[in-house]
Amino acid sequence: MKLWVSALLMAWFGVLSCVQAEFFTSIGHMTDLIYAEKELVQSLKEYILVEEAKLSKIKSWANKMEALTSKSAADAEGYLAHPVNAYKLVKRLNTDWPALEDLVLQDSAAGFIANLSVQRQFFPTDEDEIGAAKALMRLQDTYRLDPDTISRGELPGTKYQAMLSVDDCFGMGRSAYNEGDYYHTVLWMEQVLKQLDAGEEATTTKSQVLDYLSYAVFQLGDLHRALELTRRLLSLDPSHERAGGNLRYFEQLLEEEREKMLSNLTEAELATPEGIYERPVDYLPERDVYESLCRGEGVKLTPRRQKRLFCRYHHGNRAPQLLIAPFKEEDEWDSPHIVRYYDVMSDEEIERIKEIAKPKLARATVRDPKTGVLTVASYRVSKSSWLEEDDDPVVARVNRRMQHITGLTVKTAELLQVANYGVGGQYEPHFDFSRNDERHTFKHLGTGNRVATFLNYMSDVEAGGATVFPDLGAAIWPKKGTAVFWYNLLRSGEGDYRTRHAACPVLVGCKWGFFLLLLPSSHVMSMHLVNAKAAGWKHLEIHRELKKA
Repeated sequence: MKLWVSALLMAWFGVLSCVQAEFFTSIGHMTDLIYAEKELVQSLKEYILVEEAKLSKIKSWANKMEALTSKSAADAEGYLAHPVNAYKLVKRLNTDWPALEDLVLQDSAAGFIANLSVQRQFFPTDEDEIGAAKALMRLQDTYRLDPDTISRGELPGTKYQAMLSVDDCFGMGRSAYNEGDYYHTVLWMEQVLKQLDAGEEATTTKSQVLDYLSYAVFQLGDLHRALELTRRLLSLDPSHERAGGNLRYFEQLLEEEREKMLSNLTEAELATPEGIYERPVDYLPERDVYESLCRGEGVKLTPRRQKRLFCRYHHGNRAPQLLIAPFKEEDEWDSPHIVRYYDVMSDEEIERIKEIAKPKLARATVRDPKTGVLTVASYRVSKSSWLEEDDDPVVARVNRRMQHITGLTVKTAELLQVANYGVGGQYEPHFDFSRNDERHTFKHLGTGNRVATFLNYMSDVEAGGATVFPDLGAAIWPKKGTAVFWYNLLRSGEGDYRTRHAACPVLVGCKWGFFLLLLPSSHVMSMHLVNAKAAGWKHLEIHRELKKA
């Protein structure tokens, strides 16, 4: 039978074939899925025209998807700026479309099945769906959103309406359960019950929900509630074998617990508060401070400190290129000194950088402090690409501009790194410089430590996505076309530990940026701060003195 594979569809999947899974780590790459899904709908529509009489259920599905993709493809990036839309896109392609394949197999639809089966190799994977679900949970925790708020899609700055169905919420809870995250399992399974009780239609049953929920609360130590939920499950499904075994086990544990208690304690004193569970403590010691800053809370910008912050025109210590057209410079923090420059890049330059970076985007990595080897990490959710000056004239032009602004050479800088954040994209607190126990991190580059960071924002972000400094209590919000600059090293050459910073999860929006990490050559022998009188703040001057033979 004929395979309905359009040239455009093959072109899209040609792009996707160059991309390793992990779609959830880059909204930029997820936009390709929007168009791929739209083309799949068109292919499905052609199949329906051939066997419309037999395929009424499939036709209904196609109409639903056609309406959705028509809206999403009109503004793919804006549509995916809503994290619920991003999650549902991944879930559809990983779960719902394969379910449709099973349906079509019943109707001897060999042509469409062959077409869909070929394309599935480029679809998001289970890892993507789990990653997208974890992203929504990360947003839930960081920005203190309850499941009902996320389910109704009531997020600040959103352009599109997006809601989670009962089955979507059940998928969230099941993802958490499979990862051993019983805290979020409980929150989302309770949301499923809430929506079922409200009369929402779904394929998910209360028995399924109670099966997960009862065991999750047991894992959280709430034996009394686990017992109550198990009894409720058995009342709905008396033949549920696992529930019957759990009931006997829970009753036995509860009896053993009672025997250990003093005889004068009442049942009420034995009971624990039901439905109140604390979020587990994790590996990040400054988690609370970090997340508070992401929400715009706890910023330590006191009136006294604010009086020390100024705006000025910056000409790069009288650099000839900036004398006629200096940059607007604004103090973001006094100590360590963090400044923001305005109108650093034009919209045309930003779009060109994004255009040449997108095909090269790959999962962002971190350097193992012990081995120096690059590896992926759960605390960095984004994709990045590295651009060289030979890639495009705009890269060389931007590099020269950075050099004029900072007064530091880019000859020994790392390549320009473009980053695009995914669903709930983030980079938890980290240092840009190598610490004392990481002395050989940059040895393979033939350079010294990272002297400074130049961070350029290439997009506005509707909600979230701030750059925060937990030790300072500082939060800096993305503004398209601006750049933030700070030094990572003290005068002594030691790292400035106050510059530990993080990229907060993107709540709503598509965040693009690029980094230029400036390093001295391996022959750097001394550093000192000099006053740049016209600029009004201290610049770091690096003296490169070749070692004597």
